Amino acid sequence: MTSDEVVMEPAPGDLGCPRGAATAVISPEGIVTGWSEEAGRLLGYQAREVVGRAAVELVAATGASDAAGFTPAGSSEWSGTATLRHRDGHRVDVMLRAYPSLAGDGTLQGYLLTAVPYAPESQDEPPMMDRAFTQASIAMSVFDTASGRWRLNTTAAGAAPAAGGEGADEPFLRHLHQVAEQGKPARFETHTPARSVSREQARIVELWPVRDPVSGQVCGVGTATFDSSQHHRARQRLALLNEAGTRIGTALKVVRTAQELADAAVPRLADFASVDLLDSVLQGEEPVPGPVGADVKLRRVAHRSSTSGTPEAAVPLGELDTYPAFTPPARCLATGRPVLTGKDDPDFLRWMALHEARSARVREYGFHSIMAAPLRARGVTLGVAIFAKIQDSEPFEQDDLILAGEFADRAAVGVDNARRYIRERSATLTMQRSLLPRRLPAQAAVQAAFRYLPAGSRAGAGGDWFDVVPLSGTRVALVVGDVVGHGIRASATMGRLRTAVRTLADVDLPPDELLTHLDDLVRHLDSDDGTGDRGSVSGTDAEELGATCLYAIYDPVTRICTIASAGHPPPVALLPDGTVDVVQLSPGPLLGIGGLPFEATEVELPEGSLLAFYTDGLIEGRDHDVGAGLDRLCRTLADQSAPSLEVSCDAMLRALLPPTPADDVALLLARTRALHADQVATWAVPASPSIVADARAQVGRQLAAWKLEEATPVTELVVSELVTNAIRYGAVPIGLRLIRDRTLICEVSDASSTAPHLRRARVYDEGGRGLDMVAQLTQSWGSRQTPTGKTIWAEQALPVG
Repeated sequence: MTSDEVVMEPAPGDLGCPRGAATAVISPEGIVTGWSEEAGRLLGYQAREVVGRAAVELVAATGASDAAGFTPAGSSEWSGTATLRHRDGHRVDVMLRAYPSLAGDGTLQGYLLTAVPYAPESQDEPPMMDRAFTQASIAMSVFDTASGRWRLNTTAAGAAPAAGGEGADEPFLRHLHQVAEQGKPARFETHTPARSVSREQARIVELWPVRDPVSGQVCGVGTATFDSSQHHRARQRLALLNEAGTRIGTALKVVRTAQELADAAVPRLADFASVDLLDSVLQGEEPVPGPVGADVKLRRVAHRSSTSGTPEAAVPLGELDTYPAFTPPARCLATGRPVLTGKDDPDFLRWMALHEARSARVREYGFHSIMAAPLRARGVTLGVAIFAKIQDSEPFEQDDLILAGEFADRAAVGVDNARRYIRERSATLTMQRSLLPRRLPAQAAVQAAFRYLPAGSRAGAGGDWFDVVPLSGTRVALVVGDVVGHGIRASATMGRLRTAVRTLADVDLPPDELLTHLDDLVRHLDSDDGTGDRGSVSGTDAEELGATCLYAIYDPVTRICTIASAGHPPPVALLPDGTVDVVQLSPGPLLGIGGLPFEATEVELPEGSLLAFYTDGLIEGRDHDVGAGLDRLCRTLADQSAPSLEVSCDAMLRALLPPTPADDVALLLARTRALHADQVATWAVPASPSIVADARAQVGRQLAAWKLEEATPVTELVVSELVTNAIRYGAVPIGLRLIRDRTLICEVSDASSTAPHLRRARVYDEGGRGLDMVAQLTQSWGSRQTPTGKTIWAEQALPVG
């Protein structure tokens, strides 16, 4: 080999040369100065045969991009195809790439050429891959990064701009540049919004880099576009149904649920939607089971339009409309399945013609496609939902009909739940009102007023209750309680407890003793309900069967109020001097716990003191605890300077409660009165039969002082019988008291706890007729236990005038 022969064997990957490529070095003038063994194997020439010759002599034909043969101009890389001549004369097609070699000062010293065999397809027949690209049923395109030109197949040429070419949207161009720059595939989805879910279009675009087979550099970007509209619409329908599931039935209110259905359907499903219901549903009654046939009357309860103000509505909200049997709404109610109709349906045109306002709306707004879906739940028909397309909107399709049916089914469950809740709540409130006092009984001890507010939440009416019970000796019992839980069971338990309290109050038991008996009753109710004994009841059941109660007795003669509590909040007292404080009690356990004592607390109250009895719904709230609620109650009570207790009740509820209370609230206000010394006369009676005449005389003189002479004969007889019985059967000390208030009350007390009772005296009996005469001559009589014995009392009306 001569000194001017150069054989080059670049290492694989040197200067970017592909492995196995033939290489040669060419001077800037186009003279071969280096030759590799691979080049010799490719063209059959030895290095000594070509080194020093012009490179163009080896060329049989050149590609369009290489008119200058092996002498590319400039100092940049170059690539192209060429046909070379083999030493034996046959042609060799190759892919050429030239790499310029520069000196330290940037002067061009020559080129390193690489060549790999290249086998082009016959020009008479397009390549198989080219035919597949051109004839593909999906939109495909290739973007040349060097020239900036597109090549589109037939499908892409008629497709949306996102498939490539002129007018491509911004997301497509952004992903195109990203793939070209980063050399990584990308995928995204494009949507074409429409007025209806069924009309929305979607496409998935795939982009991938196209690399040069020699250098491996990105020289283009390939794209493929797939129509994903069906999958997109299915996803949109599912999303719309999920959204409807969260929007429909948020409250147990019939009309609100119907409006939520209309709001969810417009504008994504329809341009106009309305909901009509049977009147029985609105009243909480049980609708007719099964489908509804023939003409049907429905009341419009909700509608919604894509136009503000819903001008398309032919039936105003709240009005009744009649749907003949042939109309789409009546047909869907008869079959129980959604109905799709439009302007090409004779029944649709006939329906429009029957209603002048509806016909005018059809002409004005262009109603052309209607769906009617029945609202049915648990086997009963509730009403119908109507969906409409207007003006230039695309008509409904069968898929829309399925969606409308799903909407109606979900709304029907919500409407039926609301209807059933209305029915149960109405029954509960009716029973509750029948069990609570409608008016307070006449009594002289306190001036009282009350308010009761049922809960406005889904929990339903609860078991809050109150009562005012007149007692003997002008005393009065003030009661307030709360049964844990809500609904009919709580109201029924409340009624039983109120009845029990009234029965025990008639026995005139002290507050602590009365609560003990009431506690036993609650435990018996627990057992009667089948839950067993309290120790075996779960926590939830125990709460449902528990109750609280506060029982107070106020005596206007002594001005002492005796109070006992069974787990109930204490009353708040406003004294005449303006002092407000919570009455300090010894709290007892909830009713139904058993085994724990109740303690009574005595409080002396000045005349005119105001007591506030209440249930926990008045002081509890989501934004504050019970302590803060009591403070608010004290401040509110201190501000009460209203002329009447009725006004004070309303003012306190407005100040303490939200518009819709979360729990039942009972409030009882009582302003105390006092009987003064000139209304009460008291005597101590010695245990001697001879004193009976003196007792009658003292009573006569007192009645004369009170100017009640007309009552003297009866009163003297009553005093004679009661004092005689106390002397004969009772124990000392014995006391006699007259009380003049709204009635005249005679009381005889002794130290014996034996209670008297009426009996039928026989013909020859000398005694046994005294109490019978007392019962005949007075309005009422009775006895009560006292800490030192008992008191027998008799009450009679004051003389007229």
